Amino acid sequence: MHLTFRSLSEDKPGNAWRQVVAHGWPGWKEWYVERQRGKASFDDARRAVRRHMPEFELLWEELSEACQADGALTQFLGFWCPPRYLVNCSQAVVVDDDGPFLIRNYDLDPALNEATFLTTNWRGTRVCGMVEAMAGLADGMNEHGLAASLTFGGRVVTGKGFGIPLIMRYLLQSCRDTQDAIEAMRAVPTHMSYNVTVIDKAGDWATVFLAPDRPPMVRQQAWATNHQLGVEWPRHGRVSNTLGRAEHLEDLLRTSPQGHDLSQAFNKAPIFSTNYAEGFGTVYTAAYRPTLGTVQLSWKDGTRKSFDLHQPSHQAQPIAYGADGSFAPTAPTQDPLPAWYQQFLTSYPADLPDPDGSLHSRMAAFWRRNHLGQDQGWSNLTGQTDTQD
Repeated sequence: MHLTFRSLSEDKPGNAWRQVVAHGWPGWKEWYVERQRGKASFDDARRAVRRHMPEFELLWEELSEACQADGALTQFLGFWCPPRYLVNCSQAVVVDDDGPFLIRNYDLDPALNEATFLTTNWRGTRVCGMVEAMAGLADGMNEHGLAASLTFGGRVVTGKGFGIPLIMRYLLQSCRDTQDAIEAMRAVPTHMSYNVTVIDKAGDWATVFLAPDRPPMVRQQAWATNHQLGVEWPRHGRVSNTLGRAEHLEDLLRTSPQGHDLSQAFNKAPIFSTNYAEGFGTVYTAAYRPTLGTVQLSWKDGTRKSFDLHQPSHQAQPIAYGADGSFAPTAPTQDPLPAWYQQFLTSYPADLPDPDGSLHSRMAAFWRRNHLGQDQGWSNLTGQTDTQD
């Protein structure tokens, strides 16, 4: 499997945003439309946005207009009560000699990642981060010096709420510091359980346990893996090694590490995962310096890309994934096509514009999870009902 990571930037929804949609919507649509049928409507989404995050409504309209969205895409961008969606991930914060520092490993099937670092000045607030669900973010930072990252909370319960990537976008568009972010998370409902770690330029940090069936819990915890009060989904806890990663991070943070110490730890087991076959390997590592406004993306072999919130740059970095982790290939790579891929192509023609192969790989990964994921006991992107164990 390989991806080409890219960085885009813009001041208002325009060409960069249309590129994000062109890349992401074919796969997300395959996941979203059928599984959303008969559930929350567009009017439900609009009422929810107006009630819980009214500051987002005008941006939602601008995003929809800029990409000439139809009804399904517009509703998706509101991300109210979406189908279930989970990632693994590990994250930690520290205040070292260079100031506040947030680092995270994003763990998922690489083909499901949008591989886009987006810097925007939408509605007058400069935000940068890794795109998730197109309008949302998996991690990011804003011009006020607030950085945030998410992990899955390890619970299968769902409820009425927003998908976590949109909540992340909302935090960074509307909050100035950690206390602002905490209050926002107390007010905005989530459809699943997630852990959000935030840190601001003053060095104030917190991890907030979000859930659809209980109030947000604010913890002075400098790390998060994939559980909250304890392991509540035993099978996922075992496969993800959430307790092993948590213990490792706790031990490391007791030593008062510098940012570079955390970076080294996040590039090794048990924090770094090569479990790509099961769909939960480390896709990238992101490290944020909110005081400096800088970000570094890195991969297992030491490949790095650096970004500045205030001076966006357009870069591209091919990355391949294998048994030894992630690395920059020395020559162009082509992924083997499994037998089920031909069945996928009956729904999506092979002649779609796709210069580096990433679009078909991503759409095929959604297809695989939608139609075949249950054979592994997972329903990350399916409508099946998981058992607790």
